[in-house]
Amino acid sequence: MALLGLFLVSFAFLWEPYKTETILLPQDLRDASFCHGGLKVVYPELEIDQCSVIPNDQKLREKLSKVWKAPQIYFPKAQKKRMYVLVMVDPDVPRRSAHPAYWRHWLVVNIKGYSLLTGEIRGETLTDYLPPTPPQRSGYHRYQFMLFEQPPHTKISLTKEESSRGKWNLQGFIRRFNLEDVATLQFLTQHFKD
Repeated sequence: MALLGLFLVSFAFLWEPYKTETILLPQDLRDASFCHGGLKVVYPELEIDQCSVIPNDQKLREKLSKVWKAPQIYFPKAQKKRMYVLVMVDPDVPRRSAHPAYWRHWLVVNIKGYSLLTGEIRGETLTDYLPPTPPQRSGYHRYQFMLFEQPPHTKISLTKEESSRGKWNLQGFIRRFNLEDVATLQFLTQHFKD
């Protein structure tokens, strides 16, 4: 019986998600200040709760790009009756530069606060989730998750010009709907073959 218990404990340990560590590249030290507010992003085998670089251990980069669906999003400070907006972007398209060209990977509005406490996002999806897919040999890309408080009685939508995911004017979108930043998180990854 003791052997069975030891086996079960060992098995449970093996199935815990990989917890990223804060590993910043020298040129990316400024990225550490981006993360704030306590947002947590959870994929099947990967848990991200701080600015991190995704290692290529356990084929995490490949799974992130090709296997896993949208992550669970946790925000323990969410107020149950408030509404939130979740944005996921890559500001490094086609490669990192001083002038971000945001590629919109995911946009969900009207998120009920209580759903952020459980990780199951309940809201209206304006842009379906697109996994991180940095092109080969384009270096590290930042994938940023931003959570905003949605003002009461505000109908959020994309304009006709914003129907494309690329070259999105994120700052204009934030200003247009008077969104208040409550938490942000990012991770860096590159093509899984690099």
